[in-house]
Amino acid sequence: MSRSLVLKQIPTQLITVKNFLPFGQVIFPSQDGKTFDAEDAQLNLRNGTPRFYIMRLTHRGRKFHKITRHVQCTQCLGSLAGKDWLMAVAPPNNNTDQPAIEQIAAFRIPGNCFIKLEVGTWHAGPYFDHEFVDFYNLELTNTNVIDHFTHNFSQSHQLEFEFV
Repeated sequence: MSRSLVLKQIPTQLITVKNFLPFGQVIFPSQDGKTFDAEDAQLNLRNGTPRFYIMRLTHRGRKFHKITRHVQCTQCLGSLAGKDWLMAVAPPNNNTDQPAIEQIAAFRIPGNCFIKLEVGTWHAGPYFDHEFVDFYNLELTNTNVIDHFTHNFSQSHQLEFEFV
């Protein structure tokens, strides 16, 4: 007999450099010619061949029960066409195979920046309210084949999350 899922609502906050720091970086536009510094994405792509591509995602609501991490590389995501979007994250912790529920945070990300997820950062998303959004994605060519670790909260905790 299956048990019903408990719905946990996660308040969504507007992303800032400071509030996203435990999970990675937020990169906002800078003037052309600016030299490389700590405000630029600090990438780790040395464990394979980088892949930079555009992925089209369609609307799938605001609920999730799975969260994923990549332990071999950083990942950068940003929307095209200035569309805002949502992402849930939990800090990296390679000493466990699941994130701490109480550390999951949800962010609203405007279309004028991108995020860099630190190696091992748990993430669910992107989610959005648009019909579809095109995202640019920078990871390794085989990230989703050999470096894709997912935790399913519906199986482990009978839990589902919702962005609010």
